[in-house]
Amino acid sequence: MRPRTSPLSRRRLLGLGAAAAAGTALSACGGPAPSGGSGGDASLRLLTPIFDRADGQKLLTSLLADFGKDHPGVSVQVDYTEYGKLNEKLATSIVGGRPYDVMLMGVGWIPPFVEKGVLADLGTSRSELDRLYNPRVVQPGIYEGRTYARPVLLDTRMGIYRKDILAEAGIDAPPKDLTELKEMGGELTVRKGGKLTRAGVDILSNDLRQTYLPVMWAHGGDLFADGRPVLDSDEAVDALQWMVDIIRTEKIEDYGFTQKGAVVAPLVQGRAAMMVGHNDMWRQVSESAPELIAEDRIAGFMLNQRRPALFQGGTLATMSAKTRYPEQAGALVEFLSGEKVSPQAAEQRGNIPAVLSAADSEYVRSNKLVSFAVDNLDHAFSEGGVPGWLEIREEFKPALESALLGKSGPADALRGLAEKAEAIIAKGA
Repeated sequence: MRPRTSPLSRRRLLGLGAAAAAGTALSACGGPAPSGGSGGDASLRLLTPIFDRADGQKLLTSLLADFGKDHPGVSVQVDYTEYGKLNEKLATSIVGGRPYDVMLMGVGWIPPFVEKGVLADLGTSRSELDRLYNPRVVQPGIYEGRTYARPVLLDTRMGIYRKDILAEAGIDAPPKDLTELKEMGGELTVRKGGKLTRAGVDILSNDLRQTYLPVMWAHGGDLFADGRPVLDSDEAVDALQWMVDIIRTEKIEDYGFTQKGAVVAPLVQGRAAMMVGHNDMWRQVSESAPELIAEDRIAGFMLNQRRPALFQGGTLATMSAKTRYPEQAGALVEFLSGEKVSPQAAEQRGNIPAVLSAADSEYVRSNKLVSFAVDNLDHAFSEGGVPGWLEIREEFKPALESALLGKSGPADALRGLAEKAEAIIAKGA
């Protein structure tokens, strides 16, 4: 990797809208944490976008007390945040010269932070990780052959359907592929006086990028090839055309009928028969309409066309390359991604434990969307892979919306997206 010593800018590092003030110069690539500070007392700073709710904070406090028993003299100061504010928190700490010792990050974030010298190489072998986690879960924490992060929990996007609504229409199984999903969605759509009262397929309640990507992967598309964007491939265009057909041609769902952030999803209310959604939908159902679970009306299905695909996101534990306490920080990373914490962290979020040992736990098997994801992780795909990803991903929503609103065709929308991605990558070269 070529050395880079320019001052950190939030836009370049994090894809935020404006550059941060110039800060301490960082070295080119992540590497081993500085020597020293091994053993003995240490005061660690932890930044986490999970455990942020009251129950999560209580759980983490208890877990860190257990960590302290095995590491006397090590204290952990926790800074709770949410994913929407995580980028800014990280940038502020780095620019201000006070990076956190341990940072929990999202899938796709590792290459950008490694390239800016923020993350330490954990020195963990791939074979060791594969004994603890599904290989698909491990990959997002590896960059250029080195391990910079270990998985804590996963979250997935999949097809979800109401068994009862399909059964009322005489349909006894979920769609086998995206072609059938669109056809079935048309049959299950209900309009009264021209007004949509039930969407056959809801593709708008989830984040648009996170809906589009598994549809794209199912069509056989990819984000990058040899580090270059292939965002406007024929497969990618076919995937976006499928979404445009749902909204504009087949009228299976109206733009504005539902949007991300609604308190209760239309599927839970019976206002949608199927959706592309988050596995956390199970927790929403259990809180808002538990009878749907008691009566076995909710289940997941694979998004499939040229290949089966799940979107795999998640939370990864990383260590700062600048920590004064590499031994203790490394131990905390292992603890947070280990067999004690991972299952409990996942359960309090309604997500999927990263560790293989939890695959048959009572929690996993009692949550049918989580267990569906666990059983199908071999078909999971993750976003990211290039240093400019955090900036590139911000360009997806306007491109997708442009096509869904009829302002541009899918091919033109994705061509523009690919050009912006090329420019971002070239700027960072």
